[in-house]
Amino acid sequence: MSAHPQPRVGMVSLGCPKALVDSERILTQLRADGYALSGDYDGADVVIVNTCGFLDSAKAESLEAIGEALAENGKVIVTGCMGHEADAIRARFPDVLAVTGPQQYEAVVSAVHDAAPPVRSAFVDLVPDAGLKLTPRHYAYVKISEGCNHSCAFCIIPSLRGKLASRPPAAIIREAEALVKAGARELLVISQDTSAYGVDLKHARSTLGGVERRAHIQDLARELGSLGAWVRLHYVYPYPHVDDLIPLMADGLLLPYLDIPFQHASPAVLKAMKRPANEAKVLERIHKWRAMVPDMAIRSTFIVGFPGETEADFQYLLDWLEQAQIDRAGCFKYEAVDGAQANALPGAVPEAVKEERWHRFMALQSRISEARLAQKIGRTLDVLIDEVDDDGGASGRSQYDAPEIDGMVHLRDAGGLKPGDIVSARIEDADEADLFGVPV
Repeated sequence: MSAHPQPRVGMVSLGCPKALVDSERILTQLRADGYALSGDYDGADVVIVNTCGFLDSAKAESLEAIGEALAENGKVIVTGCMGHEADAIRARFPDVLAVTGPQQYEAVVSAVHDAAPPVRSAFVDLVPDAGLKLTPRHYAYVKISEGCNHSCAFCIIPSLRGKLASRPPAAIIREAEALVKAGARELLVISQDTSAYGVDLKHARSTLGGVERRAHIQDLARELGSLGAWVRLHYVYPYPHVDDLIPLMADGLLLPYLDIPFQHASPAVLKAMKRPANEAKVLERIHKWRAMVPDMAIRSTFIVGFPGETEADFQYLLDWLEQAQIDRAGCFKYEAVDGAQANALPGAVPEAVKEERWHRFMALQSRISEARLAQKIGRTLDVLIDEVDDDGGASGRSQYDAPEIDGMVHLRDAGGLKPGDIVSARIEDADEADLFGVPV
């Protein structure tokens, strides 16, 4: 590798958007310390691998990424959720320079300093007010809290990331204002449990610009919605006070979109998962929400094959899904996670049954998604452009679609547009995932 006046850092960021924000914070600090960023292994003096350690499949991907970074570069620092398994990582990869857990930003930065000492310079120690971002300029994730107070049987997040720890509202608003000023047209609010925001702070107030702000998701959402960007809420647990967010959607302060990880619908399975077993009440609330905001899109995730799940439980889930008319849904086949309470539960579901149920779930969800998207044909929707091509086409997302996980709106005759533009488009066609249209 060639020497550089500035040490150069490479980053491999795996896992969820919350981990992506962790990567952005690490890189922002390193940039402030005088480091340059490298887009490839050869140009990097050291490589950081931010791992995911929630499922065995995610751990396998993380281990593969560590091995590739070592083979291609040789100087590797490991961080993230899999950092809790430092002994296992070092046993397989004894040459890694350091292993840290999630949110241990200072330890990562210190390890980078040791591996490639910084070169201080007034000319390179420049960081945008909004920090460094790994997303396109026109959208950004805003993490409002860390950790979670729940003890779901299938999950080890509290042991990985700790109990709920909310950021002061003034700090969040300050960050969001800087992001919008830097060009963000969409703010994606994330955490482990967005609707619990502020509970740990007892909804205390903080001051910014002489204005007091309460640490509560309703107040925060209203404030974010006043900044002029699209505001999308993710990881919303359906507490009763979520009902108070719906009028903000009706008023245009929040996008008509909720990402709620229901996980299942059968009362017996929800009880075994240690999730609230009020599926009938939730269904009633969904209908109430859509009565107020008819266009609301609901995204969710579900688990099939949880220990003890019977065919009757699974059919209950399918029936519930049909009634709820969830717009977008991801489905996971249950995997045992080291340290999860569910590992001790009886009634393991055979892999072949999990696979069969997964296919049935996805087939039904595809039909529901296709039917709901078809209802948008003939309508005119605002589309945030994500990418353009050389043939006059462009692709973006409507208010009902989050980046990476939902569908796209593909536009013809869209010459002259650029990423970050918001354009009105007439929808001409749809399939089970995407919309197709033309600017108007």
